[in-house]
Amino acid sequence: MNLAFMLKVEAAQATILGPEDVYVKKGSTISLTCEVNVRSTPPSSVSWHHGGAVVDFDSPRGGVSLETEKTDTGTTSRLLVTQARLTDSGNYTCIPSNANPASIMVHVLNGEHPAAMQHGGSCGVAPTILLASITLIVANLLR
Repeated sequence: MNLAFMLKVEAAQATILGPEDVYVKKGSTISLTCEVNVRSTPPSSVSWHHGGAVVDFDSPRGGVSLETEKTDTGTTSRLLVTQARLTDSGNYTCIPSNANPASIMVHVLNGEHPAAMQHGGSCGVAPTILLASITLIVANLLR
């Protein structure tokens, strides 16, 4: 008797949706979504950290909202930080109790570089720098 099967093992991993660097205007809302791919045993908790400090609705900063949803397809945790301040810039990490964490860099801008802002999945800073570089090269070639 013989039975063939294929076993696929995935590491328990958190993933923060979107680009690795998020740019938001001062005063707007920072919105981060973390997905955890563990279906069989959902994490008992998902915490968010900004730098080394835990971010939650009790934080002295205020204006923080957390929502964690456990479904058959996995666990999703959403972090909202209203009225973004320059001090809200930095590394944000999503840490599930039973999976590898995920991190993202948030940059709160004081209106100085609107072209670097993320707008609903737009490309962000890299294309802007690329376009500026190409413009300079073409300008130098036309001299």
